[in-house]
Amino acid sequence: MECQLGNQKPPLFLNFTEMKKRIIIIGGGIAGMTVAGALPSNEFDIILIEKEILPGGHVAKWDRLFPSRRPAKEVLDFVQKSMAKNVVIKTGSTITTIHRDQNLFTLHLNGEEPIVGDAVVLATGFDLFDARKKEEYGYGIYNNVITSEELEQIFHEGKKLTTSEGKTPQRIGIIHCVGSRDEKVGNLYCSKVCCVTGVKQAIEIKEMLPECEIFSFYMDLRMYDRNFEELYYEAQQKWGINFIRGRLSECAENPGHSLIIKTEDTLTGHPLKMTVDMIILLVGFVPSPETKRIARMLDLQTGQDGFLLSSDEHYNDNSTSVPGVFLTGAVKGPACIVNTIADARATALQIERFLITGISE
Repeated sequence: MECQLGNQKPPLFLNFTEMKKRIIIIGGGIAGMTVAGALPSNEFDIILIEKEILPGGHVAKWDRLFPSRRPAKEVLDFVQKSMAKNVVIKTGSTITTIHRDQNLFTLHLNGEEPIVGDAVVLATGFDLFDARKKEEYGYGIYNNVITSEELEQIFHEGKKLTTSEGKTPQRIGIIHCVGSRDEKVGNLYCSKVCCVTGVKQAIEIKEMLPECEIFSFYMDLRMYDRNFEELYYEAQQKWGINFIRGRLSECAENPGHSLIIKTEDTLTGHPLKMTVDMIILLVGFVPSPETKRIARMLDLQTGQDGFLLSSDEHYNDNSTSVPGVFLTGAVKGPACIVNTIADARATALQIERFLITGISE
């Protein structure tokens, strides 16, 4: 189906100008929409394909963004409005096959006419780690173990945080690096945004539940960007969040559905056993199966971490080994929104240069 944003009405697909080069963007999250908005629509026909019913990706499900905690909707609205009126957005569309014939790409969609384009952009993003794979953490086993995504959805819907029994939690444990930096699950990389997400969410819980004790269990706090460290200090000094360097080893449930967690304070070397009412698991980024499926169609390479590889990690990061195919955003690895938007704008410039000059480097 074709989707329009606000009062913008895209032109019919069949009315595209034959003289223009056509760019097909796969993925309607922040990365894909930013590429579409940064491309000059007077020079190119632009089609954005999204498998979900509405564009927006993960950001559409988020409430507030770190470090300033601005509403996610503000960023999403800005990116959507930046897209030209004649960008065609096809939502609810799944790509079944892609064929490359010399310099053209033919994409077949489910139950729709094929689309032919001169360049293809993969902006299919990431998935969140399935916390069920860490059985020792109790997700999917105990009702009061939830993920950071589920907590954010509670914030987004304006609900009050309660236990599965409807009680106000008095003590909450936040567990960092769930599915990241974990050799057992095969993910050695850092997901970059989990630490600051945990700090932001801890503050928001305290705002909602001032009497609640919050304990944040981390491996290393990687507060790498501007104002992240300041947010961490605020969490400690203003809100009284307790940060403990240690990784959860085991979680069990009491008869009353509270949770017993076992860990080790690695700064003191002492084992730690604690009872909490809820556990929040900060789940990391993993490569999307949809990205991998489309990458196989285009014969693209993946790294050891499963994310897609560009032509060169330093000076050609948005191009691939296949001329006319470009990468943007988290298909190349974990990235925050700020870096994703910057990367998508760089991708647009590289696509424009390729279609005008034929040079992709």
